[in-house]
Amino acid sequence: MSEISRPNSKSQVIVLSLLHEDLTPTEVAARFGVSRRYVHYLLVRYRQGGLESLEPGSRRPKSNPRALTKDLRDEIIRLRTHLLAQGLDAGAASIAWHLGEGKLHTPALSTIWRILKAEGLITPQPKKRPKAYMTRFEAVQPNETWQSDFTHWRLKDGSDVEIINWLDDHSRLLLSCTVFKAITGKIVIDTFNEARSQYGTPFSTLTDNGNVYTARFVKGKNGFEYLLSELEIIQKNGSPAHPQTQGKIERFHQTLKKWLSEQEAAKDLKELQRQLDEFRTIYNTQRPHKALEMRTPQSSYEATVKATPKEAKDKEHYRVRHDNVDQFGKISLRRAGKMHHLGVGIENQFKKVYIVVDHYKVSVVEKKTGEVLSKHVIEPTRTYWTNFLVDDETKRSRKLK
Repeated sequence: MSEISRPNSKSQVIVLSLLHEDLTPTEVAARFGVSRRYVHYLLVRYRQGGLESLEPGSRRPKSNPRALTKDLRDEIIRLRTHLLAQGLDAGAASIAWHLGEGKLHTPALSTIWRILKAEGLITPQPKKRPKAYMTRFEAVQPNETWQSDFTHWRLKDGSDVEIINWLDDHSRLLLSCTVFKAITGKIVIDTFNEARSQYGTPFSTLTDNGNVYTARFVKGKNGFEYLLSELEIIQKNGSPAHPQTQGKIERFHQTLKKWLSEQEAAKDLKELQRQLDEFRTIYNTQRPHKALEMRTPQSSYEATVKATPKEAKDKEHYRVRHDNVDQFGKISLRRAGKMHHLGVGIENQFKKVYIVVDHYKVSVVEKKTGEVLSKHVIEPTRTYWTNFLVDDETKRSRKLK
């Protein structure tokens, strides 16, 4: 009896009762609330394999077709190491995306995370409090808003350079990523136009208040603002000392610098630009974005109809300035960061005037009489703007004097 002294299952108790208490199968079935057929089934199992055969069996399947193979586990670890070495996101979601791109079985994100943790490849991060008070803005369509900003980087010799970027707000597509010694207003215009030639003209732009983007704090317009106005593109500028307004491009700069820090330091602008071109391809086509439901910026940009400019509310923009005509009959006027000289006429020297500037012309009006002394067509490439009110006869008479 020692071999059967501690039964640990109902099946074993049923058989022992049948064998040692001189009960019939019907009585045993009635006592334990089972059928006579089940009692006979247990008795047959006992005769074939003893009491051990009556132990509860595991319900776990003998094989799992979705179980991770060693090769797949190794690939997950390899991807983690490779992506980190490239300065790219190497979280479970990114690894799953790359597995899918390679036509491999994609386990649950929790499974990938457990594998990484078991291999010591996860660095515990403190939990961050959710910023429930923040409302995340996102453009509904591609080309609805382009964000721009520039950031600093250093070449191998330690010299400082600046990288200007244009980013589509809706898709996070990196439209332009270019390095210069220093960013100027002309560079802003050139890079913007280059992006327009490839992706079309956006409905609006969003930048900070740097003087290469706006002159609104000196009550004027710079070259970029004139261009936007002429193209009927709405210009939006963030609140001063509030970089969260341009949060997407601020966060993008972190991603860019993380990637650059894993590359060999560039010797010059040309070499750094090659690196930036490579990064742009990776960022747009090979790097899934969580905010885009793990799609790449390129696929997100191409999936939706594009926004286009429409007539801006402040299409007519006038700038008025008080000035005096100098001793040579001229007035100096700064427009779009460049100084121009207006020929008002020597007969008007020292007069107090109003200067009225719109998108296309400049008018000079005498304060005392209200008389229009001169009108000038805005010619950005010319330094001297002539007075087109002066007819040919007046010009000839001036020459005779």
